[in-house]
Amino acid sequence: MSRIRHNRMNNITLIIGASKNPERYSYKAANRLLDKEHSIIALGRTSAHTPNFDITDQWPEPESIHTITLYLNPARQTAEIQQNILELRPKRIIFNPGTENRSFQDKASQKGIEVLEACTLVLLSTDQY
Repeated sequence: MSRIRHNRMNNITLIIGASKNPERYSYKAANRLLDKEHSIIALGRTSAHTPNFDITDQWPEPESIHTITLYLNPARQTAEIQQNILELRPKRIIFNPGTENRSFQDKASQKGIEVLEACTLVLLSTDQY
């Protein structure tokens, strides 16, 4: 059963690099976001089901995303993926440890997107999300 909840402000977090492996940080972040009643869309290479959320391989509609939390290393952040992210026009992108990409971060900043080099799990555990 999918546990996607919509909070009062309907701010959706897109998790890019979502995994069905419980040991992966993207999986832990998805569950922690749901526990804190955030709305999520989990985007992975392939569609999958987990006990608490579904993973899709389809990009969401533009302007439906508030925050993107990124779990792709820079080598996997292709020009196409970067373009897809920028077209979503999120308010912010969180570059989790190991995903930092200065040129992409600069492109996002130039588009008026807030860029954070931070750990989503830490932000959630310290109520800074």
